[in-house]
Amino acid sequence: MVATCLHLAGFVCSFVGWIGVVVATATNDWVVTCGYTITTCRKMDELGSKGLWADCVMATGLYHCKPLVDILILPGYVQACRALMIAASVLGLPAIFPMCGVVATIWFPVCAHRETTIMSFGYSLYTGWIGSALCLFGGCVIVCCSGDAQTFGENRFYYGSGSSSPTHAKSAHV
Repeated sequence: MVATCLHLAGFVCSFVGWIGVVVATATNDWVVTCGYTITTCRKMDELGSKGLWADCVMATGLYHCKPLVDILILPGYVQACRALMIAASVLGLPAIFPMCGVVATIWFPVCAHRETTIMSFGYSLYTGWIGSALCLFGGCVIVCCSGDAQTFGENRFYYGSGSSSPTHAKSAHV
């Protein structure tokens, strides 16, 4: 019963994490960019956001995105992060390989900072971090609790008082 509950908890955790990884892959608010200071950009309403699929500009009443469709002129880190996030989306549901999402969500802002001035991380990046962590945690719970349900509590011992020595442990299945 305990093993079943832990398996269910691990599955729910990895499923919620997988949803987070898919949302992070699909959205374009990974990093917020600005050429000036944060106060100047907010006064001028000239914030930009950069993602895997488009570069967006946010101005007064306008949200314009330029899709990144020319794969040959994209930087290598954008192509690699796209591939890693797609792999994390495919392999993250069964919690097989969520480290792809972890690598991509760390690598993208580091490389984007080299190109432009990053003001802050976007919500997509946080969603990817949390989703990857939940997938990893859920997968660890599932793997650590795997095995036969009958032998899950077999190696448990307790100390009993009585006729036996108080320093010796007894098996729970005596």
